Amino acid sequence: MGDLLLTGAHLWGHDSPADVRMRAGVVDAIGSALDPSGADVVDVAGGLVLPGLVEAHCHLDKTLFGRAWVPHSAGDALAERIHNDRTRRHELGLPDPDRATALLTQMVAAGTTYVRSHTDIDPEVGLRGVEAVRAAAEQMAGRVTVQQVAFPQHGLVSNPGTADLLAAALEAGVETVGGIDPAGLDGDPVRHLDIVFGLAERFGVGVDIHLHDGGSLGAWELGLIAERTKATGLAGRVAVSHAYTFGDLSDAQQGHLIDALADAGVAIVTGAVYDFPVPPVKRLRAAGVTVATGHDGIRDLWGPYGSGDMLDRAMHLAYRSTFRRDEDIELALHAATYGGAQVLGVAPYGLAVGAPADLVVVGAGTAAEAVVTRPVRDLVVKAGRVVARAGELV
Repeated sequence: MGDLLLTGAHLWGHDSPADVRMRAGVVDAIGSALDPSGADVVDVAGGLVLPGLVEAHCHLDKTLFGRAWVPHSAGDALAERIHNDRTRRHELGLPDPDRATALLTQMVAAGTTYVRSHTDIDPEVGLRGVEAVRAAAEQMAGRVTVQQVAFPQHGLVSNPGTADLLAAALEAGVETVGGIDPAGLDGDPVRHLDIVFGLAERFGVGVDIHLHDGGSLGAWELGLIAERTKATGLAGRVAVSHAYTFGDLSDAQQGHLIDALADAGVAIVTGAVYDFPVPPVKRLRAAGVTVATGHDGIRDLWGPYGSGDMLDRAMHLAYRSTFRRDEDIELALHAATYGGAQVLGVAPYGLAVGAPADLVVVGAGTAAEAVVTRPVRDLVVKAGRVVARAGELV
């Protein structure tokens, strides 16, 4: 792989334009008038350079992306959407590696360089979802890095055989173990967390738990997760996705939970979808809690929406959080970049020497403008190689 040199770059977080030289897949130098010898030179003057975008929560195994339109057939309740997914996935040929590849293609064209996919594991589907997502990731190798979460979408304690399948998925190389509503869906939060954290310790992986439960129940579960994280020494390797309970709590209750999460090293991932509560991003970040974002479902049996564009997702997060000032809007972009990288364990990362050469160039003067206007990605670089131009793969 030859060197790549971007000239005249305006790097997010840097005070003045600079050149960026990439060598052997990493950022080799950042400075003025760098030597172009032996490098492919791309003039990006007038463009804003961002680190590669990070999709921290999606479901590649569920997507219908790129196929003929499928009208949504589920009701609004969570149980109805679960039933719809469970009963129609076989009819529609899911999980489908071609659909997952189509979605990854769109993601890469929009500047995403890392993806975490929660992949369904249950006795009906077995490990077929893991295999489908892995096949799609192999098809897109060199353009995007894909992690999987072994996810018990339809219950863990309440769905016999699922725990053994989660273990089999982790044995086969899946990077993270998931959970879902230990009380509200599974009805046994202690046993649920015993299994999830036990598997994390056994296989040396991280944890990412869907928590839709609201009110005092959800707050109690979030506290339990923080306690388990401290007890198992998994600080920095545990995330809670959604955390809708924050929308039902007083300021004082929120503050208590935020302090517990910060102390335990538990991250929060939000999709800012529909009208579901969005966690208090500013308070979480001020307390030192990592915040990441992702689409959740993208054109699947749970809902017809989703673009695969993480600048679009950052805009939704900023809008739903009523962010108007540039520095606040940048918090949403941070969630779609640095926050996501922290959740996925990508280190080093970012616009710094020694970090992977994963960059996105957009036609915007500031990061806040990029989030609000979501311009076409002029250039997407993965590991020092140009993988997309003007919104199209190369």
